[in-house]
Amino acid sequence: MRFNTLQRALPDISQKMLTLTLRTLEEDGMVSRKVYAEVPPRVEYTLTERARSLLPYVNNLISWALENMDGIMEDRKKHRVAVL
Repeated sequence: MRFNTLQRALPDISQKMLTLTLRTLEEDGMVSRKVYAEVPPRVEYTLTERARSLLPYVNNLISWALENMDGIMEDRKKHRVAVL
């Protein structure tokens, strides 16, 4: 994906934070960055094999979160009331 496409897909992240996150993911071997010698320059990011091997675990975590979301939100409301 191109940087602007990622930024549009993640509207709540600042350009600076997205840049820092992509750099860190690249350093960790999770994302590869390819720069094309064009005018204007084009940069694309892709998941590495390491990152793709992590996807089943991330998907399981998302499934767990969705299954438990109602209970988590109820507990948060209870905690907020108790704190106030």
